[in-house]
Amino acid sequence: MPSASEDTSDIALGVPRSTLSVLDGVAVLVGVVIGIGIFGFPPLVAQQAASPALYMGMWVFGGLIMLVGALCYAELGSAYPHAGGEYHYLQRAWGSGVGLMFAWARGTVIQTGSIAAVAFIFGEYAQQLLPLGDWGAAWHAALAVVALTALNMHGTRESKRLQFLFTSLTVAVLAAVIGAGLLMVEPALGDAGLVEPAETAASGPQVGNLAGALGMGMVFVLLTYGGWNEAAYLSGELRDPQRNVRRVLLIGVAVVSLVYVLANLAYLNIFGLEELRGVEAVGAELMRIIAGPMAAALLSVMVCLAALSTINASIMTGARVYYALGGDVPGLSVLGAWNDKGSTPVRALMLQGLITLGLIVFGALSKDGISTMVAYTAPVFWLFMLMTALSVISLRRRDPDRVRPFKVPLYPVLPLLFAATCLGLLWSSTLYAGPGALVGLLVLLVGLPLLMLRRRS
Repeated sequence: MPSASEDTSDIALGVPRSTLSVLDGVAVLVGVVIGIGIFGFPPLVAQQAASPALYMGMWVFGGLIMLVGALCYAELGSAYPHAGGEYHYLQRAWGSGVGLMFAWARGTVIQTGSIAAVAFIFGEYAQQLLPLGDWGAAWHAALAVVALTALNMHGTRESKRLQFLFTSLTVAVLAAVIGAGLLMVEPALGDAGLVEPAETAASGPQVGNLAGALGMGMVFVLLTYGGWNEAAYLSGELRDPQRNVRRVLLIGVAVVSLVYVLANLAYLNIFGLEELRGVEAVGAELMRIIAGPMAAALLSVMVCLAALSTINASIMTGARVYYALGGDVPGLSVLGAWNDKGSTPVRALMLQGLITLGLIVFGALSKDGISTMVAYTAPVFWLFMLMTALSVISLRRRDPDRVRPFKVPLYPVLPLLFAATCLGLLWSSTLYAGPGALVGLLVLLVGLPLLMLRRRS
């Protein structure tokens, strides 16, 4: 692996061809960001909001943060196009050790925790269709991970067409939920106004813990907005990136933010804030109220299919990190085994599956599996997001002659603003997310011996 100062990777990999139009870029960005999180995380955000106005404010602010972060990633991606994404940026800005620790974190905390979180969302909706008892959501989650890991080990791949189909399905389902929730004349539950009754507000976070509640609320919001960092990859393939990166980001962020704001207005219109805090499978419950059990069951089926698509794609891409570690660290070479017949890293997939199943057990033993997985991943995720934000400044100083087709406007204000936001979310998720956050940080520290193994190679 080259050091941070070497430039051999660009020679070996070349620069991606500029084949994407603005419409292509917007379609990919919107498809990546809009996922099933909007069907699972709103109740968790509501639990951290003292009023409907504050609840909606967090979703609007999340869209703005998404924009600032995407602008930072766009500069990195246009200047250093590379399939490794953050791994490559961190390595160039801070050295191979930081890049290696990011790979470890992605493989043991960030990616596996995200797979487990999505699996729990799948489990909650599958439980609506096929109840499996008190532990039903966890059983469904585990079965999904086992089945999809096995399929990937045998070489099964999702085609681009199938992935596009599932993305379109998710957007269509969300559009149906928004329309049903906003067009309903009389709310079925709660208070739809932006002034919460006194007895409802009392069940929310207390004033003394408002900062922590806001921090955790934003963790859930930005997790729902997750995927905007894919702009880094788009920027290297857009035609005329100097003009079009900005267009893709502004249009894409506007579309995603509008959809999410409308979806949450629909949830508030039907449930009110207090009821929303306790709803499971919020989309299915909304459709059940409006159109009856059959509509709820149909929505649950479609959300489950979308969730399986997300889980499968995450399993497929996540295992490549273990494979890369096996190639970079001699002590982990066993993970570098590749099955030519199925074109899959079999041992890496198996290890990833075992770690994810362990996290599902951990989540099942807690009060809320989704919240526990978010707590597990959040501090580590925001730590490396913080370092990536600062990479914009570091690389401008270390590599001033590099051609940057796109530059962050208002530099260095926006990168520093994004870094400060990441630092605040790192602080909030570490202090207020519970024991899951400490477990995630502990797992990150367990990876430190990898640095010694690498130095000996």
